[in-house]
Amino acid sequence: MKRCSGEALTARKQPRQARARLTVDAIFEATIQVLLSEGLSALTTTRVAERAGVSVGSLYQYFPQKQALLFALLQRHLEAVADAVSTICTRCLGMSLGDMSDALVKGFLDAKTQDIATTRALYMVAAELDTDELLGIIAQRNHAAIRTLLLSAKDATFDRPDAVAFTLRATLAGATRAVLERGATPGDLTALQQELPLLCRAYLVARSNPL
Repeated sequence: MKRCSGEALTARKQPRQARARLTVDAIFEATIQVLLSEGLSALTTTRVAERAGVSVGSLYQYFPQKQALLFALLQRHLEAVADAVSTICTRCLGMSLGDMSDALVKGFLDAKTQDIATTRALYMVAAELDTDELLGIIAQRNHAAIRTLLLSAKDATFDRPDAVAFTLRATLAGATRAVLERGATPGDLTALQQELPLLCRAYLVARSNPL
């Protein structure tokens, strides 16, 4: 699939009414089903529309081509993960460094592994689209939430909070992708869930000043 950017990735309009939102949700779900059952190369707007039970014309009301549809689907996934990170960071403000680290790792992993097959499919989608701007926006959201969380720790301070927040979110994203993108076995997933909290906690302790 040709790598696209700019207007080609922009949705024509956003669903405002409940019925329109249901239609778009059905289109997104159908897109995931086609991706998982037939693969990215076989995905077409016609296949998606048939699976969603809508006309191709209805699909085109929102997405001018399949790249725009895939971009919107990826954006929804990334924003959901960012929402999860923001929620857990807000909930853990003022906790001990170890507790907030463990909670952040668990919240991030829960969001990314809620539907592993879909997450893997979206890794493939991301490679085919120009997502630099989108990823930058999501990274800024996650960075701000994690930085604020770290600065609120009741038992530690940081000399370089931006560098630590950057390294922590890069570790979370990189380790998770390394496991999920290649097809995680139950053992791989268990190891990730057990070892990543230890890694992140040890790093934060090493880079912090205890109070």
